[in-house]
Amino acid sequence: MTESNPELARFPLAGGGAVLVEVDGRAGVERAGRLPRVLLEAKTGFDGALAEVRDAAVAALAQFTTMTRPPEEIELKFGIKLDAEVGAVIARTGVQGQFEVKLKWRKDPAPLEEESVEEA
Repeated sequence: MTESNPELARFPLAGGGAVLVEVDGRAGVERAGRLPRVLLEAKTGFDGALAEVRDAAVAALAQFTTMTRPPEEIELKFGIKLDAEVGAVIARTGVQGQFEVKLKWRKDPAPLEEESVEEA
């Protein structure tokens, strides 16, 4: 039975420093025994990797905000997986990519009737 061997990837931050992220081991590579974790240097910065996913979220959001009757609330959920080779990707479940979208509309409030106020 082959287990996924997590590795660490260092993603540099735009403002300096870096963040370490646990990533899945490389496919097809098996380790014999208990070897120390491997530290990979990411090919893209953390900020840049997330910026690409952010742009995808903005594009998805634009599709719902430009509806004839846009929803009052939009909730967009998706998982992000960081990869040392390609940066950030939208995580998948099973064979499909995953986006969860929740749109809410409230019933139009009934128009208020004007009340007449008489002065005595």
